[in-house]
Amino acid sequence: MIQKLVVLALALAVLLALGVGELRQRWAAPLSIPSEGYTLVVEKGDSLRKAAQHLQTAGVLPCPRLLALYGRWTGLDQQIKRGEYLLAEGTTAEDLLMQLHRGDVIQYQVTLPEGITLDSAVDILAAEDKLENTLTGGKDTRIYELIKPESHPEGLFFPDTYRYVRGDTDWSILQRAHTAMQDALAEEWKARADGLPYQTPYEALIMASIIERETGLPEEREQISGVFVRRLEQGMLLQTDPTVIYGLGDTFNGNLQRHHLTEDDNPYNTYRISGLPPTPIALPGRAAIRAALHPEEGDALYFVARGDGGHVFSDNLTEHNRAVRRYQLQRRENYRSSPEQPR
Repeated sequence: MIQKLVVLALALAVLLALGVGELRQRWAAPLSIPSEGYTLVVEKGDSLRKAAQHLQTAGVLPCPRLLALYGRWTGLDQQIKRGEYLLAEGTTAEDLLMQLHRGDVIQYQVTLPEGITLDSAVDILAAEDKLENTLTGGKDTRIYELIKPESHPEGLFFPDTYRYVRGDTDWSILQRAHTAMQDALAEEWKARADGLPYQTPYEALIMASIIERETGLPEEREQISGVFVRRLEQGMLLQTDPTVIYGLGDTFNGNLQRHHLTEDDNPYNTYRISGLPPTPIALPGRAAIRAALHPEEGDALYFVARGDGGHVFSDNLTEHNRAVRRYQLQRRENYRSSPEQPR
């Protein structure tokens, strides 16, 4: 009798060892993931068991119960994070569980280029199919609440590349862009040159947006800034086309005409109004903000586009008129007033 019990105990031990070995083998085995990987989406509120069942249905995870039981035993089933996961070929069940625990989700990015308007930025965000679209446009009431005490949102959002994950909202990106602009403007204002004709950082932001729209050449930004600063200091009109175009809004058809420059009902017509326009006209980058706060010294009061994206700077009206005759009145083929910029 004792001998039979010993044999039975040994048999059970062998079976248990074989069972544990089988479980370990299955746990360590790579999942059935194709070479290009497999995308798993864990929605808010999804449990580990639900994610495992989804993978089983897709033919990726042969033993979903084993994953669920291990997750419950370790407590990791209560710590998985929602999001979109890319499972690479060779991933094991344990790798999968740790990836869900760490929240190693797929990262996307969206770029808001320097020099675009806020409306264009909102349109770019709306076109991102991995972002949840919640904004109703550039005049969404949340935007106006966000920018208080300012009353106009143009220029108050930093153009940059922003990373996000599936499920993030366009609104969350815009909030980050606003914070980034506040930080950048505060940093640059603190390090500004002495004697500038700006009373507030907001006025510097307005100037930066004009510089951003006037040129895309890095080497010209401080020169452009110097011209505008000297014109402000001498009580001259800024006379810059991009502000006029901004004020025309949707009515502008791409052809700025002489009568546009004489209109008094356009508050952005710097051929008629003195000083700065009422608001920024675009989203300026840090380089443009820095240029507005560090204008290049010199005597130039005028500049005219050469037609290749750059400008000719002049100290007096006679030189300027000569440059206008050369570059504006006899325009070469493929003429453009500045480097191409997004609208």
